[in-house]
Amino acid sequence: MLRFALFGAGRIGRLHAENVSANPDARLVCVYDVNGTAASEVAQKYGAEVAPTVDAALANPEVDAVLIASSTNTHVDLITRSAQAGKAVLCEKPIDLDIAQVNRCREAIAGCNVPVQIGFNRRYDPNHRGVFEAVKKGEIGQLEQLVITSRDPSPPPASYVAVSGGLFRDMMIHDFDLARFILGEEIVEVTASGSVLVDPAIGEAGDIDSAMVVMKTASGKLCHINNSRRASYGYDQRVEAFGSLGMVISNNRTATTVERYSASATGVREPLLNFFIDRYGDAYRNQINDFIDAVRNNRAPSPGFDDGRRALLLADAALESLRSGRTVQLND
Repeated sequence: MLRFALFGAGRIGRLHAENVSANPDARLVCVYDVNGTAASEVAQKYGAEVAPTVDAALANPEVDAVLIASSTNTHVDLITRSAQAGKAVLCEKPIDLDIAQVNRCREAIAGCNVPVQIGFNRRYDPNHRGVFEAVKKGEIGQLEQLVITSRDPSPPPASYVAVSGGLFRDMMIHDFDLARFILGEEIVEVTASGSVLVDPAIGEAGDIDSAMVVMKTASGKLCHINNSRRASYGYDQRVEAFGSLGMVISNNRTATTVERYSASATGVREPLLNFFIDRYGDAYRNQINDFIDAVRNNRAPSPGFDDGRRALLLADAALESLRSGRTVQLND
């Protein structure tokens, strides 16, 4: 039995609490949130206690692992304190918006010898995972091109954009991790282009809402990522891997696979799923279950801390390329 403390009882924290409680090999022991009412609601629903402080949760001998679902600016502190307390860590992405902070965190926990996983859940989506497995097994021969499409149904408010770290660190960072996962090697070149095509308020907040990034690995594999903050037809999430012997695609999901045919329309399908929790519900559950299994069986969880760091390095490189108009070389 892996026993959890949950830090953060908002929307994602509640989702994680539900998934932990659904696993027969795990139990939610305590919940901490600066909003005491939110912490009480989650704790009561899943038979846990409310921790009065972070220190109290980490000092609880019944806690084996922590799940960090609080705001991004708390992640480094909570990862550091949890690891130094000897607790296994699953932390939502990103580790931080500042690579210097991430590097300091890496140094602080280097000798702790505890499992740390970062919450890039798209590795655990069954469809995207199917692409990864097909590439790994050589079904498409030598991977040559990877195309990742990620478009939100509607833009976030400008108030969110202003504190999010920007499209590359907030939205595309998921795709950077997924690209590294499927490519199977490190990216050495990043070229980015972006525009404000959806919402002028996003531009006024200092960000972009539409972006395309092209990347290259040392062996020459190419990856193209495109993001938009608006897709009028729903949450657009697709992956295409093209190789010397063929292609494999992870396509969009709908509530059902029912198609309708009539005199006026042919092959009409249901709309795409319109909310990230619906689209990636399986991925969140699979991620938690794999983390629990990894810690209980003493294997390294994935994606690990370094994966989170490298995704941020790619986001920073994309931002540098956007601002400079040049291709950025990565040596780290």
